[in-house]
Amino acid sequence: MPKARYIMIGGFLGAGKTTAILKLAEHLTAQGLKVGLITNDQSVGLVDTAMLGAHGFDVQEITGGCFCCRFNSLVDAANQLSKQIRPDVFIAEPVGSCTDLKASVSYPLRRIYGDDFSVAPLSVLIDPVRALRILGLEEGKAFSPKVVYVYRKQLEEAEIIVINKIDLLITERLTALRNELARQFPNSRIVEVSARKELGLVDWFDTIAVSDLGVGPSMEVDYELYAEGEALLGWLNCTVAISGPDLIDGNQFIRKIANHVQQSLKDALAEIAHLKLTFNPTEQGNDIAVLNQVRNDHPAEMSHELADPVREGELIINLRAETDPEMLNGFVSRAIAQVIESYPGWAYEIVHEEHFRPGKPEPTHRFVEA
Repeated sequence: MPKARYIMIGGFLGAGKTTAILKLAEHLTAQGLKVGLITNDQSVGLVDTAMLGAHGFDVQEITGGCFCCRFNSLVDAANQLSKQIRPDVFIAEPVGSCTDLKASVSYPLRRIYGDDFSVAPLSVLIDPVRALRILGLEEGKAFSPKVVYVYRKQLEEAEIIVINKIDLLITERLTALRNELARQFPNSRIVEVSARKELGLVDWFDTIAVSDLGVGPSMEVDYELYAEGEALLGWLNCTVAISGPDLIDGNQFIRKIANHVQQSLKDALAEIAHLKLTFNPTEQGNDIAVLNQVRNDHPAEMSHELADPVREGELIINLRAETDPEMLNGFVSRAIAQVIESYPGWAYEIVHEEHFRPGKPEPTHRFVEA
């Protein structure tokens, strides 16, 4: 029996990993392969899982920590998918604030379960505007040095750095970014894509579908500094049941909530890492609205829109920003209440809500050599 393929696509919050993973899953499915997806978050109630599931893919969600700290859960998730559909390819999306994935996930998976999986090179996606700022090529709001440490470590371990959203940059800015990445991270292959616009994807997909994870020593990581950087990010996951007497535009509804949250974060001088919302109508099958916002100074974008008005449904909000999580909870709670108030007769119930700072990463395994 041939080995299943394990492909992990990392990258900082807001880099566009989920959209890229969806396109990869569709690409492989079109080739006749069965695909299983594994999502990951520090808490339950993940927008990514809802969005990928709405496209008909089998998805397992690992919560309560990143893949490195929940390695056994990652293997269990793969086994569960194997019982369901026997995937030819597993695609895994780690938490966007995690790094050291080769040493704590890819190398252990190959060493311990090498008879079951062939492991692809680690790809790390970047949002080009954020990267230009963090690498010092352009002015603009970025993150504090400890958060930037985590961001740069993600790039350092990448075998393939994927500049995503190239449609946002003119040629000169893209060239400057590519050259700086090549200078600072000379051991990484650099590719340029737009997952949303489906530009440059096939060559990258074909590479990670057949190439194997490299060998060599793991990078050095200061886990105290890594933990402090992650802990500067506030985390909020919220699931809300919403209903009303009249049909409304669900796309406009979640735009209003995002706008309220964005303005609150701007006023507090708190930088968004990623704000994601989905609205899944109760009576419309797999139809779903999906909104993303990746910077304070960038408008929210709808990657999926509802085709018809809605009367009730489930709203999921995932918000990560460099600020106090209690503050995030207040911003989101007020946004929901104020927007609902503008729809006469509508009501909501918060089904689940968690806000916190991520704990110190403690990998199940960490191999210093491939």
